[in-house]
Amino acid sequence: MYDTHDEDYDKFELAERLNKSQQKREIQALLDLGKRLAQCDAITLGKFDLPSELQQALLDVQSMKLGAEKRQFKRICKLLRQINTEEMQETFQELDSKKANQDKQFHKVERWRDRLIEDGHTAVTEFMAKFPHGDAGQIRQLVRNANKEISQDKPRKSSRALFRLLRDTIVE
Repeated sequence: MYDTHDEDYDKFELAERLNKSQQKREIQALLDLGKRLAQCDAITLGKFDLPSELQQALLDVQSMKLGAEKRQFKRICKLLRQINTEEMQETFQELDSKKANQDKQFHKVERWRDRLIEDGHTAVTEFMAKFPHGDAGQIRQLVRNANKEISQDKPRKSSRALFRLLRDTIVE
């Protein structure tokens, strides 16, 4: 029978090993990071201060076919394991967050434009109540022109101009 209180037994520490599922998640995270990095151009990659071997591997993968690309991404994952990737992941999270905010802002302006064109005077009044620094006269004129262009099946020049004006007004 083994004595677990033996002095020699205490010298050995159990190696902390991640379970297989956790290892797969980490490898997948590195693979995703590698794919995001591979989409970047050489100038952007230079900003990340990557080892030259990794940077070259990322540039090489951009011109490869499917089979070779798969092998190259395995190599990229191996190289990514050797460096600290937390800063890169945080940078991409910040970029994703900024993009989400820009998309949200874009959709807000788009909804206002569509509503102004559909509802006319009541929507303009409500818009001016929310954004008093906007130019009501110009907005009304663009709404009238946009409705006229829609009814005559003309290009939507006024609708685009209204969108730009609303974007500038809402952002301020």
